[in-house]
Amino acid sequence: MYFAALATDYDGTLAHDGLVNASTISALEELKKSGRKLILVTGRELPDLKEVFPELSLFDKVVAENGALIYTPASEEERTISPSPSVDLVDRLKKRGVKPLSVGRSILATWEPHQATVLDVIKKLGLELEIIFNKGAVMILPSGINKATGLAAALEDLKLSPRNVVAVGDAENDHAFLRASGCSVAVANALPAVKETADLVTKAPRGKGVEELIRKLIKRDHRIAKKRPRGVLLGTSRGKEIYLSPTETVLIAGSSGIGKSTLATALTERLVEKGLQFCIFDPEGDYDGLKGAVPLGNGSTAPNKEQLLELIEKPGTNVVVNGLALKVDERPDFFAELLPGLGNVRYRTARPHWLIIDEAHHLMPKRRWDTRSVLSIELPGTVLITVHPEAISTDALRLVTAVIALGPKAKGVIKTFCKETGLKAPKDIPLPKGDRVLFWRPHEAKKPFTVKAIEPSQSLKRHSRKYAEGELDEAGSFYFTGPKKAMNLRAHNFIIFARMAEGIDDKTWEYHLRAGDYSKWFRHQIRDKDLARETAEAEKDKTLSADESRKLVIDAVRRRYTAPASAPEK
Repeated sequence: MYFAALATDYDGTLAHDGLVNASTISALEELKKSGRKLILVTGRELPDLKEVFPELSLFDKVVAENGALIYTPASEEERTISPSPSVDLVDRLKKRGVKPLSVGRSILATWEPHQATVLDVIKKLGLELEIIFNKGAVMILPSGINKATGLAAALEDLKLSPRNVVAVGDAENDHAFLRASGCSVAVANALPAVKETADLVTKAPRGKGVEELIRKLIKRDHRIAKKRPRGVLLGTSRGKEIYLSPTETVLIAGSSGIGKSTLATALTERLVEKGLQFCIFDPEGDYDGLKGAVPLGNGSTAPNKEQLLELIEKPGTNVVVNGLALKVDERPDFFAELLPGLGNVRYRTARPHWLIIDEAHHLMPKRRWDTRSVLSIELPGTVLITVHPEAISTDALRLVTAVIALGPKAKGVIKTFCKETGLKAPKDIPLPKGDRVLFWRPHEAKKPFTVKAIEPSQSLKRHSRKYAEGELDEAGSFYFTGPKKAMNLRAHNFIIFARMAEGIDDKTWEYHLRAGDYSKWFRHQIRDKDLARETAEAEKDKTLSADESRKLVIDAVRRRYTAPASAPEK
């Protein structure tokens, strides 16, 4: 479920001549049963609303007085978010013959043609107030208070994002909260200006239009209107923009160093632009310094599960969960223990909108016996990133609705995915070249096609502490074996590599040196071209003794990765 709430105006939208039909009430009850929240957003004052609409308890929140008052029917708690009307203003308006004049907790309301008199009095008193119109009604409120600010306050209480709200209205004063929602709807009787800007216009007027909207919302959810794309832009293909759906499960795969994290970074920038919350699981510290996100955990401190759940309760907070301090075999347990709590937040709030799981084969490995129960929440709005799709849980792969394959092995990614999931591999798979990626939705009839992917504005520096202190997986580690494979010493980071290099015998050291194994590891696994280039020079220089070459290589490593920060000058 993407749209987690419906926010509706009252007069002219939900109600006709102040009353709501029984069939509309039934539709609201059906929407509640679907697990969604209901929010009433009205210009009416609360006592008046309670009198004309006894079914107010159906709503989780009521935004009254055109945004100035927040009411919770379940607890009957009232909260104003703006000051009370000025006594001076009320007295002067009465003296100038403005009537009827209704005085609420924050709002003053009258009717046209009194707006000129109201404006004149406001100017003479020097008050910071605004006049808002609603089909002939004239409402006076503190500057900056409208239905959008009221809805924002209600959503904060409910811990919902406005991106997950469908809003419906009919008049001038509805513009603000309709624009602030994830999907704006105008009923058939709405003013032309409201219809023009709405994502969807109902065929029926007023309550019948709301009933029509509710049926569509329950049946189609995020696909309710196509006017405004609600996914995240991936790139373009033949001049057409390609979007990832809000409930998509995406696999990004390709060989090491081909740009998977770069693409993920570009996607996060689009999410920030659209106000969509994301949470990145970053086992190896590759997203350190990502803009627009709060880091949790580092090279020496493991992320805290409770703190993560607390952070993502805030709709505007994006989180990068750095798992560098976790050992490789600890990562699946950490992720499995976290998923139920995360699933609960997503069930209640439809957030975080996107989960980005890097090194997914570490967190969701095929070998885990409990993966099926862990995945019971499914994975809507999720990106799985990996070098090894065949090592990811098959149950997780079967949830994938879109595959993005990068690099020269892109065709192989598609074939591996099909082999693991039991799908028939498509024919005539194109090879992506240059800045293009291969895109395929396996459950649609279309063949894979190439997309010019979006690029990030920021460049992430791969986390040096990962290589210095972390634990690279078996494939990424360096192995000292010697010429006769008499040993098998695994160096899973640079600190271990340096210690082993200093302790092994000269023959073993020189065996790997002359084979170019050190520069190959630095170039292909560590992806540090400068270190690889400097090391290759030592490997090729046959005038160097074992001790001399050993010192050059170890010094190059320590200078870049394990040397302490220099002390400030005194």
